[in-house]
Amino acid sequence: MPTSKNAHTLHDLFQLPPGRTLDICLKIHCAILEHRIAPGTKLSEDEVGEIYGASRTVVRAALQALAHSGLVTIAKNRGAFVAKPSIREAHEIFEARALIEPRVAYMAAMTITQTDLERLHAHIDAEHEALHAGDMGKALSLSGAFHTAIADIAAQQVLANMVRSLISRSSLIIAMYWQRPDTACESHSHHALLKAFADHDSDAAEEIQKSHLIDLHSGLNLVEVQQQDGSLKDILQVG
Repeated sequence: MPTSKNAHTLHDLFQLPPGRTLDICLKIHCAILEHRIAPGTKLSEDEVGEIYGASRTVVRAALQALAHSGLVTIAKNRGAFVAKPSIREAHEIFEARALIEPRVAYMAAMTITQTDLERLHAHIDAEHEALHAGDMGKALSLSGAFHTAIADIAAQQVLANMVRSLISRSSLIIAMYWQRPDTACESHSHHALLKAFADHDSDAAEEIQKSHLIDLHSGLNLVEVQQQDGSLKDILQVG
């Protein structure tokens, strides 16, 4: 589940007040980001309600919030499904990230504190632990959290919310199209960013982030793929 700080920022992203609806929204969001639930999976209101002991009204509100963020699609007379980004959407999302995140890294390098640096180091350490444990889904989620943490450090709320939304949607894209199953976000790029941040070198941070995102984009195998099956109850009750 998200940390309290991440939960607060996701509260802003999903535009839900604290309570049962937001809690369910965050749990499904986490399951998607950790690749425990695949793109295209049907999210039955009745089944989700049974899993979390919630009414259909509460579940419907959570699914609508997730749909607003782009993680879920709601089809008339068919219900809600985890979104399946098209190849075109995949290109557009990573192109948007390549435009926004380098500038965010530039701004973060100007404002970063020692506490911020320690928090970023902790993200990388947690990612490595997940990789060593063989939990690729969690590692990829933590890698995305590293990028959103940089946006938070830049103290630009509008850009940070845009980055958070793009990172979430990138998780779906990576689940469908990633062709490097043995790696998450390349750690050398993250370590290079940390050095640029420690030196308050905004130009270097911007260039490293730009190169990093271009490399991530190139790591996508943008062809149509088959959906994997799985029990929604088993998936969502993990977290």
